[in-house]
Amino acid sequence: MSHTVPSSEALIARARSMIPALAERAAAAERARRQPADTIADMQDAGFFRMLQPKRWGGYEMSPRTFFDIQIALAEGDMSPAWIYGVVGLHPWLLALLDDRAAQEVWGEDSSTLICSSLAPGGAAIPVDGGYRLTGRWRFSSGCEHCAWCVLGAQLPPSPNGTGERILLFLPRRDYRIVDTWHVAGLRGTGSHDIAVDGVFVPAYRTQSMLDNFLCRGPGQAINDAPLYRIPFGQIFVRGVSTAVIGALQGMLIAVIDNSRRRITLGGLKTAEDADAQLVCADTAAAIDEATATLHRNFHALEGYAERGDPPPLALRLQYKYQSAAVVERCSLLAARLFKLTGGSGLYDEQPFGRLLADINAARQHNANQYEITARNWGTALLGLEPRRDLAI
Repeated sequence: MSHTVPSSEALIARARSMIPALAERAAAAERARRQPADTIADMQDAGFFRMLQPKRWGGYEMSPRTFFDIQIALAEGDMSPAWIYGVVGLHPWLLALLDDRAAQEVWGEDSSTLICSSLAPGGAAIPVDGGYRLTGRWRFSSGCEHCAWCVLGAQLPPSPNGTGERILLFLPRRDYRIVDTWHVAGLRGTGSHDIAVDGVFVPAYRTQSMLDNFLCRGPGQAINDAPLYRIPFGQIFVRGVSTAVIGALQGMLIAVIDNSRRRITLGGLKTAEDADAQLVCADTAAAIDEATATLHRNFHALEGYAERGDPPPLALRLQYKYQSAAVVERCSLLAARLFKLTGGSGLYDEQPFGRLLADINAARQHNANQYEITARNWGTALLGLEPRRDLAI
């Protein structure tokens, strides 16, 4: 498929141009518990969901560094659409690893088709002739109302020698139900409802082993042979659910600085003149800069391994997963400090501060962002012990 691939600079500029509109729509999206169709259409028209899609299917095969720079920019306007982008936008990369028949089904008629997900094993996949019979219920499928396909995680029956293998299965919209459950305290605008499946057949070519993902292999690599598709699955996916907090914290910092320049405390001083406010703003700006630099450095290294055809060392993957989760931990603590600077007026719904704090804290609840678990696992390896088995690194 012949098409023009925009430059990284042009794509990031498009994302930054959307910040005002996203900020303006944020409160209404939160109340609606979903993104407006206009926001998803704007992101599609900008080409954002094609970032990691194979060129042969109209994609750009761009560096993950550009993908995540776009996510950071979008989150500065509103974290919820940035979260959806960080999840849904990664699925073209995952689909590229499968047998090409799967891509033909998903993109054959429309290469802009979007895919939602719930990758935790929320159901059982029973092997049958030619594939699997899938039944279950999955939670947290962000942006599902805007997608025509879904990828779900499932557990196979236990083998005689151990536990059942985990696999991912791609299903068209006709094969699953969306169950309205998203009544939550944060990231309300993501519309992350439940997905239900009742005994649906999924052909084997529309599945992918989590072990193969861990080992950076898949049948689709025979056709989609760019180094992008040899980066470890876990490294890309954990960043998809952590990076939006960087942009959200940036948006919160900008809003707090503006508020602090105008707000007068009971002592008669502007908040901006308070030493504690100056300290918090400096700490926050430094954390944003450091988190972004670490993200770029890590993916520069991962892309280098992929280009050389070398698997990155396990210890490095453990370190990078820890750093992904640590970003969320640090940003959450800084968001609480920023929120304190807004005083009682920051509590009102007309202000963005409560939503920003809730959204950043909501990201902290994701399993991939459990700072203590990732820290212990990396620390175990540093101390020469066997780390916990984890296929998502």
